[in-house]
This record gives sequence, C-alpha cells and structure tokens, in this order.
Amino acid sequence: MIFALLAALALPSFAAEPKVGVLVMAHGGDPAWNAVVEQALEPLKAVRPTALAYGMADAATLQKAVAELEGKGVRRTAVVRLFLSGDSFLVRTEKILGLASGAGERPRDWDSPADHSHHHEAHAAMAHMDPDKMPLWKVVTVSTFALSREGLLEAGLGPPIMAKRALALSKEPAKESVLLVAHGVGDDKDDARWREAMAPAVAAVRKAAGFRRVQGVTLRDDWPEAHARSVAEIKAFVADAGRDGGRALVVPYRLFGFGPQAGALAGLDIVSDDKGLLPDPLVGEWLKAGAERVVKSAGW
Repeated sequence: MIFALLAALALPSFAAEPKVGVLVMAHGGDPAWNAVVEQALEPLKAVRPTALAYGMADAATLQKAVAELEGKGVRRTAVVRLFLSGDSFLVRTEKILGLASGAGERPRDWDSPADHSHHHEAHAAMAHMDPDKMPLWKVVTVSTFALSREGLLEAGLGPPIMAKRALALSKEPAKESVLLVAHGVGDDKDDARWREAMAPAVAAVRKAAGFRRVQGVTLRDDWPEAHARSVAEIKAFVADAGRDGGRALVVPYRLFGFGPQAGALAGLDIVSDDKGLLPDPLVGEWLKAGAERVVKSAGW
C-alpha cells in the first residue's frame, strides 16, 4: 500500500514535466546545401522533437520553428546553432528568444502577404551579411529556451573531416598543396582569430599525408576589400602549388561548398569536390550531443 501511494503521488509530477525539444539554427542555402543539413538532423530527430530555422537569426523563421515545436507539446527548447563560429548571431538570437533585452514586439502582420515581401527584403540583407538591416523582434511563445554557445570551429570536428576530404582528393601527396578555405569575417582582428581556429585542422591535414604544403585562408565573401585580398592570396597559393608539376587541392572549411562567392575560384587550376564539414556523420552526432549538453546544463 505504501508503494502504491508513493507511485500515485509521483505520477502527476512526472506527467506534468514539460516536454523538451530542439531547435536547430542554420544559415540556409541552395537545395543541395539544405539537403545535407536536413540529413545531419536525422540522429537528433530520432531522440527528440526537432525543428529547423534557416537564416542568420531570422525572427520570422525562428517564430515558425518555435510554433512547430509548441504544436508538438514542447515547452522547453534547447537551441543548437549550426554555425562555424560560436559567436555568430549569438546576441541577436538571445534578443529574439527573450533571453536578452533589445528586441521589439512581433509585428501584427508578421505572417501576412505584405510581411512576406518584407521577409524577402530581409533575406536580401542576409545575402550581404547585414543582419542589422533585418527585422528584430521577440518571438511570441510559452516556451523556455537554453542556447548552445559552441560553434563547429570550437568543436574539434574540423581536423578529422578536413583530413578526410584532403585524402579523398589526393593522388600524389608529395606533389600536392592543400588549401583550406573558410568564410571568415570583415574585421581583420576577428578574421585573424578565425584563422587561428583553423590551425588544428591545418595540422591534421599535414599529419594525414606528406603534402608539399598546407595552409588555411578565409575567403571573406561579403566584404569587398578584404575579399579581394583573400582572392589574391588564394591565387598566389595556387600558382605556387602548380610549380614542378604540382597541383592545388582546395577544401571548403565551411558547412558545405564555397558559398555564393564560389565564382572567385573560377578559372583556377584546382582540384575540389565542394564538400565541406557536411556530409559527415560526425556533424549529426555533434548536433545530438550538443542538444543533450544544453538540456543537461539547463537542468531539464
């Protein structure tokens, strides 16, 4: 009787425990880019309700993802940000989810046809890496949120995956030079930190085979002056790689492909398959483990 009473008392508390889900944030791209991201979510979807919000902390896509999870009964949401840098759009995300002040109220017509045109304008601003021009408002929600703060650069996935990519392209390492190309940022000091974070992956590629030379660069797609300097650096690397019958292997140190500025590499004598950190099962496992770390740290 005592055990039955204890079980009866414990049951309402267990049943009332809020459901935990996961919201994954990712940049978004063309159909091939989106397909490999969605594939990476499969391990996570197998264990928790999961929604995906594309955009660089886009309030509208975050609102829709939150509503999707709440429609499944989720009231506690672990937010995992699938960006290379853990700093990417962190403060903006906190404001939109109500974890920090600074976001306005959601527009009344946020899901109207008129708002959709504003949303397209926002995505145009996103294409130029200018989130400050995107609408900033707080989602309407009944949920509690907790955020991941680690990016893929900090996670340690780059070294094994970049080494795997270089080896897949290689035929004769002693005559090959490998260039890892990341996105980077506009500010020179911040971009230098990006390059420092690439160093373990550069070292892993060197260790993987006896390549002639291995280097990491940032393409800095969205900042014209910095981008021009990066393109000149890449061209110099490729020219040097071609001496004495050598060749340049170029690997995107990005989530997938070279992004909208792939044309900057057009005409260069390089070998590449456009694969980045995806597709690779390590990313899916990182998403799953990262979500569980957020859940645990939140005490859920």
